[in-house]
Amino acid sequence: MPRYRRCRQPGCHAMVQFPNHYCVKHFEHEAEYLANRQRWARTHGKQYQHKYNTQTRNRNATKHDQYQFYRSSQWQRLRKQALERDYYICQYCGQPNSKTVDHIVPIEYDDKLKDHLDNLATICRKCHRLKTDWEHLWYGTGIGNQRKQATELHDVLSIKHLMNKNKNNDSES
Repeated sequence: MPRYRRCRQPGCHAMVQFPNHYCVKHFEHEAEYLANRQRWARTHGKQYQHKYNTQTRNRNATKHDQYQFYRSSQWQRLRKQALERDYYICQYCGQPNSKTVDHIVPIEYDDKLKDHLDNLATICRKCHRLKTDWEHLWYGTGIGNQRKQATELHDVLSIKHLMNKNKNNDSES
């Protein structure tokens, strides 16, 4: 079955079959786009990937262990169990067809809970972004933040309430 994507021309919504990037109407831009991609790839070779892997993804032993956990078959099994338990419905807003599984208490804060099914919840992308921002404030997780001695919240409804309260405070500012 062929795969399709949108034309890269701004404002054009025509569908293009892989591996092309532009529709028939804008195909004259294809060669220039491919040349730019190759130029970028040459300048961002192994050093770029090495920097990403060593300084961002695997910046310390804890982050390296977390990354390895998310690549494990144990995580894949837990993730599938959580999705099926929650019927692919976001536990924060109720949106169906959500395919992301999130740790209720982040493993960066308490890594002993990383493989507990009751610490996992299905979450949509929008809620995941809000929850991550809330975790940075509540637990002090994330790059450059200092971990706080906060109370671990295991209840999705309490977290949802605090996330929305935080979101409303940000919009008023």
